[in-house]
Amino acid sequence: MDKGNSTLTLKRTAGTFRPLALTPSEDLKGYILAHLGRAVLFLIACTSVIAIFLIFLFVIRESVGFLQTESLWGYLSKTGWYPQAEPAKFGSVAIIAGSLYVTAASLAFAVPIGILAAAFLSDIVSFRIRAVVKPVIELLAAIPSVAYGFFAVLILAPFLQKKFGFPTGTNALNASIILAVMALPTIISVAEDSISALGRELREASYSLGATRMETMFKVVIPAAHSGIIAAVVLGMMRAIGETMVVWMASGNAAQIPHPWWDISQSVRTMTATIAGEMGETPKDTSHYYALFMMGVLLLVLTFSLNIVSEYFLSRAKKATGRA
Repeated sequence: MDKGNSTLTLKRTAGTFRPLALTPSEDLKGYILAHLGRAVLFLIACTSVIAIFLIFLFVIRESVGFLQTESLWGYLSKTGWYPQAEPAKFGSVAIIAGSLYVTAASLAFAVPIGILAAAFLSDIVSFRIRAVVKPVIELLAAIPSVAYGFFAVLILAPFLQKKFGFPTGTNALNASIILAVMALPTIISVAEDSISALGRELREASYSLGATRMETMFKVVIPAAHSGIIAAVVLGMMRAIGETMVVWMASGNAAQIPHPWWDISQSVRTMTATIAGEMGETPKDTSHYYALFMMGVLLLVLTFSLNIVSEYFLSRAKKATGRA
């Protein structure tokens, strides 16, 4: 077989139209295109990092003016938020507490349901049912938050007020229930992936020692997948604490700490709702304007810290399952 036939055979076998030997110009062209492609992909990958850095820079720059006129300690230690008073008072404790109230209450609803649902999808139902149910659950994340907000105000709020006799239906409980529903897709999806990644060996070893299906799930599988489950909970917490429209519409927007502290039937205000509700009507370069940006800095630091924690536990889960 001559050289031409060998080249033709290679083309048919390998499915490529490149010759066996490249000329110097073709080799240089391939080298340039390969490195150019790497540079473009690297630039695309760095875009999100640069965007986050610029957001941090902008928010911090706009908040610096608050420190020139107000005390950071007073901002973090006082409860009164009265931007229209004379003099204005900017105490963020009640607003931060409101965010923590609705986030903690939503996790109290979402975490047990999410973990049980993840275990149900991974170990109990058939693969055919899981292939249908899991995408439907994940579709809940695609519903606009304003739709959840309308449901909370028009349906859930009157129900809570009439059924339980609350003074108002727009309260911390209302917002927490809706936030729990919004956090469930994230918690279920990540936790189910972590539980399913453990494989059959661990389960079969437990069964061989005489453990029942429930004992295997609660004493072996879930503890073994704890890193992924914690990451799922943290991601769900980020979903809850960063939500704006639902808490703006359903929490009542009262800058107060519930008294007694465990009474989540009272209205609260969150950091995201405060920023969304007041930023559009606040004149630029005023103390109120700078105070809102300072709250944005606190929110960014909090969510960024939670993101780092979730990435840590996700990396641990991948190492535990051999996917790192």
